[in-house]
Amino acid sequence: MTRRRWIADEVNENRAALTGPHAEHLARVLRAQVGQEFDIATGAAVRRGRIISLSDTRVEFDLGETILAAALPDLTLLLAIFKFDRMEWALEKATELGVKRIVPIIARRTDAHFASAANKRLDRWQRLAHQASEQSRRPTTPEITAPAKVADAARTAGSTCILLAESETQRTLLDCLESHPPEASLALAIGPEGGWAPDEISTFTAAGFLSASLGPTILRAETAAIAAVAIALSQLT
Repeated sequence: MTRRRWIADEVNENRAALTGPHAEHLARVLRAQVGQEFDIATGAAVRRGRIISLSDTRVEFDLGETILAAALPDLTLLLAIFKFDRMEWALEKATELGVKRIVPIIARRTDAHFASAANKRLDRWQRLAHQASEQSRRPTTPEITAPAKVADAARTAGSTCILLAESETQRTLLDCLESHPPEASLALAIGPEGGWAPDEISTFTAAGFLSASLGPTILRAETAAIAAVAIALSQLT
Protein backbone atom coordinates (compact mmCIF):
# COMPACT_ATOMS: atom_id res chain seq x y z
CA MET A 1 0.00 0.00 0.00
CA THR A 2 1.34 3.46 -0.92
CA ARG A 3 2.22 5.52 2.14
CA ARG A 4 0.73 9.01 2.37
CA ARG A 5 3.26 11.76 1.71
CA TRP A 6 3.57 14.92 3.80
CA ILE A 7 5.72 18.00 3.22
CA ALA A 8 7.51 18.78 6.47
CA ASP A 9 6.97 22.15 8.16
CA GLU A 10 10.28 21.79 10.03
CA VAL A 11 13.41 19.75 9.28
CA ASN A 12 16.52 19.33 11.43
CA GLU A 13 18.98 16.69 10.18
CA ASN A 14 17.23 13.33 10.84
CA ARG A 15 14.15 14.84 12.48
CA ALA A 16 11.12 16.49 10.90
CA ALA A 17 7.84 17.86 12.16
CA LEU A 18 4.36 18.82 11.02
CA THR A 19 2.79 21.73 12.88
CA GLY A 20 -0.52 23.61 13.09
CA PRO A 21 -3.39 22.40 10.85
CA HIS A 22 -1.06 19.81 9.29
CA ALA A 23 -0.47 18.18 12.66
CA GLU A 24 -4.10 18.46 13.73
CA HIS A 25 -5.30 16.71 10.57
CA LEU A 26 -2.85 13.86 11.00
CA ALA A 27 -3.45 13.43 14.73
CA ARG A 28 -7.20 14.03 15.02
CA VAL A 29 -8.70 13.27 11.60
CA LEU A 30 -6.43 10.43 10.47
CA ARG A 31 -5.84 9.23 14.05
CA ALA A 32 -2.15 8.54 13.48
CA GLN A 33 -0.20 6.72 16.16
CA VAL A 34 3.39 6.69 17.40
CA GLY A 35 5.40 4.25 15.30
CA GLN A 36 3.31 4.75 12.14
CA GLU A 37 5.30 5.46 8.96
CA PHE A 38 4.74 8.06 6.24
CA ASP A 39 6.77 9.52 3.39
CA ILE A 40 8.16 12.91 4.41
CA ALA A 41 9.31 15.49 1.87
CA THR A 42 12.09 17.57 3.40
CA GLY A 43 12.90 19.89 0.51
CA ALA A 44 16.12 18.04 -0.21
CA ALA A 45 14.57 14.59 -0.64
CA VAL A 46 11.62 12.38 0.24
CA ARG A 47 12.47 10.14 3.20
CA ARG A 48 10.69 7.49 5.20
CA GLY A 49 9.44 8.99 8.45
CA ARG A 50 8.35 7.22 11.64
CA ILE A 51 6.22 9.11 14.17
CA ILE A 52 8.02 9.46 17.49
CA SER A 53 5.60 11.89 19.19
CA LEU A 54 2.32 13.55 18.34
CA SER A 55 -0.23 16.04 19.60
CA ASP A 56 -2.93 18.17 18.01
CA THR A 57 -0.37 20.90 17.33
CA ARG A 58 2.83 19.01 16.51
CA VAL A 59 3.80 15.62 15.06
CA GLU A 60 7.49 14.67 15.09
CA PHE A 61 9.20 12.10 12.88
CA ASP A 62 12.44 10.19 12.91
CA LEU A 63 13.72 10.24 9.31
CA GLY A 64 15.05 7.08 7.71
CA GLU A 65 16.04 6.06 4.21
CA THR A 66 15.80 8.34 1.19
CA ILE A 67 13.04 7.27 -1.15
CA LEU A 68 13.30 9.97 -3.81
CA ALA A 69 15.66 12.84 -4.55
CA ALA A 70 13.92 16.21 -4.74
CA ALA A 71 14.74 16.97 -8.37
CA LEU A 72 12.27 18.92 -10.50
CA PRO A 73 12.96 20.88 -13.69
CA ASP A 74 13.90 24.51 -13.06
CA LEU A 75 10.71 25.96 -14.56
CA THR A 76 9.33 29.36 -13.56
CA LEU A 77 5.80 30.35 -14.55
CA LEU A 78 5.22 34.10 -14.84
CA LEU A 79 1.44 34.34 -14.67
CA ALA A 80 -0.44 37.59 -15.18
CA ILE A 81 -3.21 37.93 -12.60
CA PHE A 82 -6.76 37.26 -13.80
CA LYS A 83 -10.07 36.12 -12.29
CA PHE A 84 -9.13 34.49 -9.01
CA ASP A 85 -11.18 31.31 -9.30
CA ARG A 86 -9.69 30.44 -12.68
CA MET A 87 -6.23 31.62 -11.68
CA GLU A 88 -6.27 29.42 -8.59
CA TRP A 89 -7.21 26.46 -10.76
CA ALA A 90 -4.18 27.24 -12.95
CA LEU A 91 -1.91 27.54 -9.89
CA GLU A 92 -3.10 24.18 -8.61
CA LYS A 93 -2.63 22.40 -11.95
CA ALA A 94 0.77 24.00 -12.58
CA THR A 95 1.82 22.73 -9.17
CA GLU A 96 0.63 19.21 -9.98
CA LEU A 97 2.56 19.29 -13.26
CA GLY A 98 5.80 20.26 -11.53
CA VAL A 99 6.64 23.97 -11.86
CA LYS A 100 9.34 25.12 -9.49
CA ARG A 101 8.31 28.75 -9.10
CA ILE A 102 5.25 30.91 -9.83
CA VAL A 103 5.43 34.69 -10.14
CA PRO A 104 2.02 36.47 -10.23
CA ILE A 105 2.23 39.57 -12.45
CA ILE A 106 0.22 42.78 -12.32
CA ALA A 107 -0.12 43.53 -16.02
CA ARG A 108 -1.58 46.58 -17.74
CA ARG A 109 -4.76 44.63 -18.58
CA THR A 110 -5.13 43.05 -15.14
CA ASP A 111 -8.47 44.14 -13.70
CA ALA A 112 -7.87 46.87 -11.10
CA HIS A 113 -9.87 44.99 -8.46
CA PHE A 114 -7.79 41.85 -8.87
CA ALA A 115 -4.55 43.85 -8.89
CA SER A 116 -5.40 45.60 -5.61
CA ALA A 117 -6.51 42.38 -3.90
CA ALA A 118 -3.66 40.16 -5.13
CA ASN A 119 -1.31 40.63 -2.17
CA LYS A 120 -4.08 39.55 0.21
CA ARG A 121 -4.47 36.29 -1.75
CA LEU A 122 -0.81 35.28 -1.48
CA ASP A 123 -1.25 33.20 1.69
CA ARG A 124 -4.20 31.40 0.12
CA TRP A 125 -2.24 30.70 -3.06
CA GLN A 126 0.62 29.28 -1.04
CA ARG A 127 -1.76 27.02 0.91
CA LEU A 128 -3.36 25.78 -2.32
CA ALA A 129 0.07 25.02 -3.76
CA HIS A 130 1.07 23.18 -0.60
CA GLN A 131 -2.08 21.05 -0.69
CA ALA A 132 -1.66 20.33 -4.40
CA SER A 133 1.96 19.36 -3.81
CA GLU A 134 1.01 16.75 -1.23
CA GLN A 135 -1.90 15.46 -3.31
CA SER A 136 0.34 15.03 -6.36
CA ARG A 137 3.21 13.57 -4.28
CA ARG A 138 5.68 16.26 -5.27
CA PRO A 139 8.93 16.28 -3.31
CA THR A 140 8.72 20.08 -2.78
CA THR A 141 6.18 22.89 -2.82
CA PRO A 142 6.64 25.52 -5.54
CA GLU A 143 7.69 28.97 -4.48
CA ILE A 144 4.93 31.53 -5.07
CA THR A 145 6.34 35.05 -4.95
CA ALA A 146 4.62 38.30 -4.09
CA PRO A 147 2.86 39.89 -7.08
CA ALA A 148 5.31 41.75 -9.32
CA LYS A 149 5.07 44.43 -11.99
CA VAL A 150 6.01 43.53 -15.56
CA ALA A 151 9.32 45.39 -15.49
CA ASP A 152 10.42 43.51 -12.37
CA ALA A 153 9.17 40.13 -13.57
CA ALA A 154 10.95 40.55 -16.91
CA ARG A 155 14.25 40.47 -15.05
CA THR A 156 13.59 36.88 -13.99
CA ALA A 157 16.75 34.90 -14.56
CA GLY A 158 16.54 31.93 -16.90
CA SER A 159 18.71 30.27 -19.50
CA THR A 160 15.68 30.49 -21.78
CA CYS A 161 12.85 32.98 -21.26
CA ILE A 162 9.72 32.70 -23.42
CA LEU A 163 6.80 35.08 -23.74
CA LEU A 164 3.58 33.44 -24.95
CA ALA A 165 1.93 36.08 -27.13
CA GLU A 166 -1.06 36.09 -29.47
CA SER A 167 0.80 38.52 -31.75
CA GLU A 168 3.46 35.89 -32.54
CA THR A 169 2.52 33.95 -35.67
CA GLN A 170 5.78 32.42 -36.87
CA ARG A 171 7.52 30.80 -33.91
CA THR A 172 5.93 28.14 -31.68
CA LEU A 173 6.80 27.21 -28.12
CA LEU A 174 8.30 23.95 -29.38
CA ASP A 175 10.52 25.92 -31.76
CA CYS A 176 11.89 27.90 -28.81
CA LEU A 177 12.50 24.76 -26.77
CA GLU A 178 14.44 22.89 -29.45
CA SER A 179 17.82 24.25 -28.37
CA HIS A 180 17.07 24.52 -24.65
CA PRO A 181 19.22 22.18 -22.47
CA PRO A 182 16.90 20.04 -20.28
CA GLU A 183 18.91 20.77 -17.13
CA ALA A 184 18.92 24.56 -17.63
CA SER A 185 16.44 27.05 -16.18
CA LEU A 186 13.36 28.07 -18.14
CA ALA A 187 10.80 30.86 -17.65
CA LEU A 188 7.38 31.03 -19.34
CA ALA A 189 5.30 34.24 -19.29
CA ILE A 190 1.51 33.98 -19.71
CA GLY A 191 -0.54 37.15 -20.24
CA PRO A 192 -3.86 38.26 -18.74
CA GLU A 193 -7.30 38.18 -20.35
CA GLY A 194 -6.93 40.43 -23.38
CA GLY A 195 -3.25 39.61 -23.77
CA TRP A 196 -0.07 41.58 -23.22
CA ALA A 197 -0.05 45.29 -24.07
CA PRO A 198 2.45 46.32 -26.81
CA ASP A 199 4.74 48.13 -24.36
CA GLU A 200 4.84 45.01 -22.13
CA ILE A 201 5.89 42.88 -25.09
CA SER A 202 8.65 45.41 -25.75
CA THR A 203 9.75 45.22 -22.10
CA PHE A 204 9.99 41.43 -22.18
CA THR A 205 11.75 41.46 -25.57
CA ALA A 206 14.33 43.96 -24.28
CA ALA A 207 14.96 41.63 -21.33
CA GLY A 208 15.79 38.74 -23.68
CA PHE A 209 12.45 36.94 -23.87
CA LEU A 210 11.58 35.07 -27.06
CA SER A 211 7.99 35.44 -28.30
CA ALA A 212 6.18 32.18 -29.02
CA SER A 213 2.74 30.96 -30.05
CA LEU A 214 0.62 28.13 -28.68
CA GLY A 215 -1.28 27.75 -31.95
CA PRO A 216 -3.87 29.50 -34.10
CA THR A 217 -6.73 29.58 -31.58
CA ILE A 218 -7.20 32.10 -28.76
CA LEU A 219 -6.84 30.39 -25.39
CA ARG A 220 -8.10 31.48 -22.01
CA ALA A 221 -5.28 32.48 -19.66
CA GLU A 222 -5.62 29.34 -17.54
CA THR A 223 -5.68 27.10 -20.62
CA ALA A 224 -2.59 28.77 -22.03
CA ALA A 225 -0.74 28.39 -18.73
CA ILE A 226 -1.37 24.66 -18.43
CA ALA A 227 -0.76 23.97 -22.11
CA ALA A 228 2.56 25.84 -22.03
CA VAL A 229 3.74 24.14 -18.83
CA ALA A 230 2.77 20.67 -20.12
CA ILE A 231 4.54 21.23 -23.45
CA ALA A 232 7.66 22.56 -21.75
CA LEU A 233 7.87 19.77 -19.19
CA SER A 234 7.43 17.15 -21.90
CA GLN A 235 10.65 18.49 -23.40
CA LEU A 236 12.52 18.87 -20.10
CA THR A 237 11.84 15.49 -18.50
